[in-house]
Amino acid sequence: MAFTPRSRDTWVSGRTLFLVAAVLVLPTIAPAMLQRFVDQFVYFPMRYPDGDWDMQRRAGAEDVSFASNDGVQLNAWYFPQSDAKYVTLFLHGNAGNVTHRVDHAQAIRQAGSAIMVLDYRGYGKSKGRPTERGLYQDADAAYNELIRRGYPSTQIILQGESLGTAVATELASRRECAALILESPLASLSRMAGQVLPVLGPVLARGFNTENRIGNIHVPLLIIHGDADEIVPFSQGKAVFERANQPKTFWGVRHARHNDLLYVAGDEYVPRLRAFYASIGAK
Repeated sequence: MAFTPRSRDTWVSGRTLFLVAAVLVLPTIAPAMLQRFVDQFVYFPMRYPDGDWDMQRRAGAEDVSFASNDGVQLNAWYFPQSDAKYVTLFLHGNAGNVTHRVDHAQAIRQAGSAIMVLDYRGYGKSKGRPTERGLYQDADAAYNELIRRGYPSTQIILQGESLGTAVATELASRRECAALILESPLASLSRMAGQVLPVLGPVLARGFNTENRIGNIHVPLLIIHGDADEIVPFSQGKAVFERANQPKTFWGVRHARHNDLLYVAGDEYVPRLRAFYASIGAK
C-alpha cells in the first residue's frame, strides 16, 4: 500500500517541542491551552474525504457507526471472517485513518480473526477532536459495539499500533479480553518527548503510559517491534515487555522501521499471528 506523508505515524520533532517549551514558560498560558497546543504535535488525523474510501467496498468491509459515551459519533470498518474464533479490535497509530489500515486488516483476516478498525474522534469520518481521554472512550465504544454484535469478551483480541498500543493497553487494563497484541509500543508519551527534548520534554508531554499499566494485565501478550524503528525506539518495546506478566512473547522484526513493519515482516506475519491465536487457549 502506498502511504502519503500524513498517513504515516509520526511524532513531535525537537524543534516543535522547543516551541512548546517556549510556550510553557509564559506565565499567562492556561493549562488547557497548553494541552491543546501539545496535542497538535501528538495527533495527525486525516479527515474524510482524504484517503481512498472506495477501499471499503473493494476489501469487503462494513461501514459501522456508533457513539462514544460522551455522545461523539464514531466510524469504523468491520471486516467479517467466516468461522473465526476471535475478533480483533484494531487501534491504529496517531496519523492517517482507517483507509490506511486495510493491509493490516487483510493480514489479520488471513491469520483467522475477524477485525474492526476504529477511527478515533477527529479521524476519518469520526466527529470531534482527539484527546487522550477521548481515545480511551472511543476504544470503549468500539469494544461495546463488538459485544453488541454478539462477541463475548473472551473472543475479543485487542491489537494496538504505535500510539494505539497505549489505547489498547488502557482498555485491556479495564475490560476483559482474550489477548493483547502491541505493535511498536511506546513506553509512555513522556519517554517519547524526553528522547528529543531531555528534562523539559517529559514535563510538556505526559500520559499514554503503557509501561505503568501493562503490569495490571494478565492475558496472553504478543509484542512486535522493528529493530530499526526510527520513531518509537526498539528499547521502548523491550521496556514494556519487561514490565509485562506471563504469558508473553516478543517478536523483534529485523531491519523493520516504524512504518514498514508489516511489509518487512512479510510472509512471516500471518503465520506468527495464527500461531499466537492457537496459543491463547493453550494450558
